[in-house]
Amino acid sequence: MNAFMTIFYDWSRVFASYFTWLAPLAARITVGWVFLWSGWEKLQILPRMIQNFREWGIPAPEVMAPFASCVEFVGGLLLLVGLLTRFAAVPLMIVMVVAIISAKADQIDSLETFLGFEEVSYFVMFAWLAIAGPGPVSLDHLVLKTFRPGKPTAEYGA
Repeated sequence: MNAFMTIFYDWSRVFASYFTWLAPLAARITVGWVFLWSGWEKLQILPRMIQNFREWGIPAPEVMAPFASCVEFVGGLLLLVGLLTRFAAVPLMIVMVVAIISAKADQIDSLETFLGFEEVSYFVMFAWLAIAGPGPVSLDHLVLKTFRPGKPTAEYGA
């Protein structure tokens, strides 16, 4: 049993410890890229987005459509470079909740359907980034190293 524990738990943990920087970087690049371009495209077709928001029953669509599009664009950019990661992730989480409630709520017929929405996956990634931080390959890490040289950046999740 001890050999089993060593092989399947200890070795895998040690091996994975060399790549702890990779998961937050991959998550940030993935959602950052998607939302940077999604927000940009929505800003280019703002009249249509306002109409969509109106159809979805979102109040003040003339204000909320440009606001949500800017949140996606700026939030995506910040996540992509890893700057203010935790702060950028929270508004994007809210955008995903609103998207699920306003555009997808009528499609939810089971937990399987709900968990299959890409908005739920994005929400989970944003929540993880908000809690775990940007990782060491980020501008957040560089900023913390520069302005807080005495504190280990691991305390900040960077």
